[in-house]
Amino acid sequence: MNAPEQLYGWWVPVKASTYAAQLDTQLDIFHWAMLLIFVLWGIYFVYCLAHYRARPGVPAVRGQLSVAKSMVPDGIILVFEMFMIFVIGLPVWAQVMETFPEEKKANVVHVIAQQFAWNFHYPGPDGEFGRRDIHLVSSGNPIGLDDSDPASKDDIVSINTMPAPLGKPTLAYLTSMDVIHGFNVPAFRTKQDVTPGMRVRIWFEPILRGKFEIACAQLCGLAHYRMLGNVEVMTQEEFDAWIQKKLADKAEL
Repeated sequence: MNAPEQLYGWWVPVKASTYAAQLDTQLDIFHWAMLLIFVLWGIYFVYCLAHYRARPGVPAVRGQLSVAKSMVPDGIILVFEMFMIFVIGLPVWAQVMETFPEEKKANVVHVIAQQFAWNFHYPGPDGEFGRRDIHLVSSGNPIGLDDSDPASKDDIVSINTMPAPLGKPTLAYLTSMDVIHGFNVPAFRTKQDVTPGMRVRIWFEPILRGKFEIACAQLCGLAHYRMLGNVEVMTQEEFDAWIQKKLADKAEL
């Protein structure tokens, strides 16, 4: 598994998903553009301080600048912002937020957030999620899985650990049991609010093996700081073995 120093350095975290590099490209362009604007305005500011400084015998002169010329810097910034939105931003947004993988070709998981843990519900080999009932929630059954439902017999529930196969899309449906939480995996550039009463879907496709931190990105209570989990990216074979082990452990209960 990855050590923290391999994931987080002086810049953004490691790029661990298929769309992370594209999102980072936008961030890089903004940073360099802001640095360029800062330098140019700094140079102009120093020039004005030196050229228009108060000097004996030199009267103050009010400059006459046309409205058109004064709008040139604003126009350049407007063109840059339109370029970022329509050329860079929208295509990536469409890919990440509007183009979802097919369920039959993805690793499908239900993410149920609660104060202060992440619950991950997998459908098991039959591919069907068992029924959940809030009245069945207990310390031993955190998501209220109904064992009387035949579809739940091979379902798997994992707390704070979200296994995901390498090189295969993971399609996650997010819900909350109590307050608003924020599902945030910095290495994947994935962040989504988890709102009570709503089911929101997200997806990501890991490109690196390892353990990647899940943090709650919304202040959700006194123990918000402890609401941490991990996406454990493994090969398909390792993922299948994890499923079988969990099923064996469940059969022994």
